[in-house]
Amino acid sequence: MFEEASEVFDNMLKASFPFTFIVFIPAVLILVSPLPAEAAHEFAVYRMQQYDLQGQPYGTRNAILNTEARTVEAEVLSRRCVIMRLADFSYDKYQKALRQSAGAVVIILPKNMSAMPQDIVQQFMELEPEMLATETIVPVYFAMEDDELLSIYTQTLTSSSSQGSLSAAEVLLHTATANGFQMVTSGAQSKAISDWAITSLEGRLAGVGGEDLPTIVVVAHYDSFGVAPWLSYGADSNGSGVSMLLELARLFSKLYTYKRTHAGYNLLFFVSGGGKFNYQGTKRWLEDNLDHTDSSLLQDNVAFVLCLDTLGNGDSLHLHVSKPPKEGTPQFSLLKELESVVTSQYPEVKFSMVHKKINLADDMLAWEHERFGIRRLPAFTLSHLPSHRLAQRSSIMDVRSVREKAQQEHQGGSRGTGQGHLQPHREGMKIWGSLIQALHLSAVVDWLTAQPRAAQLVDKDSSVVSTLEYHLGRYLKDVKRHYVKADKRDPEFVFYDQLKQTMNAYRVKPAIFDLLLAVCIAAYLGMMYLAIQVSGPSLLWHMHHVT
Repeated sequence: MFEEASEVFDNMLKASFPFTFIVFIPAVLILVSPLPAEAAHEFAVYRMQQYDLQGQPYGTRNAILNTEARTVEAEVLSRRCVIMRLADFSYDKYQKALRQSAGAVVIILPKNMSAMPQDIVQQFMELEPEMLATETIVPVYFAMEDDELLSIYTQTLTSSSSQGSLSAAEVLLHTATANGFQMVTSGAQSKAISDWAITSLEGRLAGVGGEDLPTIVVVAHYDSFGVAPWLSYGADSNGSGVSMLLELARLFSKLYTYKRTHAGYNLLFFVSGGGKFNYQGTKRWLEDNLDHTDSSLLQDNVAFVLCLDTLGNGDSLHLHVSKPPKEGTPQFSLLKELESVVTSQYPEVKFSMVHKKINLADDMLAWEHERFGIRRLPAFTLSHLPSHRLAQRSSIMDVRSVREKAQQEHQGGSRGTGQGHLQPHREGMKIWGSLIQALHLSAVVDWLTAQPRAAQLVDKDSSVVSTLEYHLGRYLKDVKRHYVKADKRDPEFVFYDQLKQTMNAYRVKPAIFDLLLAVCIAAYLGMMYLAIQVSGPSLLWHMHHVT
């Protein structure tokens, strides 16, 4: 059978040229064509922040994407998805895409952001607030780099860069033959989340020595913030502050079990939610305790409120105050104790007090202690940052890179909070130093930074809240939850969904390729028709004699 087929095929080749061209050439092209490449790549994307605060919209307003990919090097970006790598990112390039009405922007992040050059990290951290300063109609996404996504970027970059240096004919040919990528998201348009509850936690330890004891309040907000909620891990801000609060709760729970180390102060610990949104959790907690109840430790004798914020890095320690403490007050004693401990035990740490008045005209408060200061409670914030304006407090670059040495230094600074007021005997000071567990503290930071803690992602059923509640319950008494929901008529804050989506990059040919392909098919069919018209009778006679 194969000999007969080969003989027929050989006779076909010996026939007229048009027949060979019509039948043989397409068959060869089909047989030798390579296997089709992977047509699509699916990957997760994380959308830029979208929220309203005090009626002002921030972040991107869209969450739908279905358009062709380009890099910022292309001349025309209108209605295109502009993809760029973080290493090449700049605010000018970002603004170029927005000015040209790009369809979307996708920023590719490296797998290990903590290993990035420090200058790139610092540059991007400073740009994040500018990206969020006003609302953006264009959807903006972030994606983690992988081999397929990097290949898509490289091919798109080559295509976008070459068009500017070619002639019109070359551009036409290149456009027709180059591979393109259609970027499509699978999610729906974003919408406001109704009845979202921000959760805060409270626990206490009772002092000894009679009734009406003064109260010391220790506060830290647990939520993180960055340009993309799903990438906001907040190791330093404020994973470090929460880990310090939990460690202090653990230490004092031990110290308050012994008479010789049981101080004459009530201790109130508060882990607040919504800290990155103007301290909404703290605001509601103060209202509930000062305006809507007759019995609260905050209504009695409050010695001071110590807020812990951003304590995991750096070689300095700052006590931020709204009003300098007066001599003879517990606040002044705390300041002097901190100075003494740092100077005698940690001379390499630079300690200072930073005075900044509360500016009620600002939409956002600078530090959490200002919420207490507005209600005339003596409060201050302990941080390694000299200013609230520094970008480290609100960045997706704030990942787990806390140095153990710095942690121990700041633990030493935190020890001063108890030595003047909570440790009436020298024996207590010795016990304090022996109880500090750096590994335990580090493990808490590891857990806190294992998942994003943006306020939009942490609801009342979140594992973050339940785990914090569990740890506080191990060390403290009367652990309670406090919720805050936005007012429906005039909401202080509004959150939106569709913050994490799946994106598909489909390999496509441009529209002009379909046009040229149609022309080639029409020409081919025309040639076939002419060939049959010219050589049809002789070809049929030849085929009849062959068979």
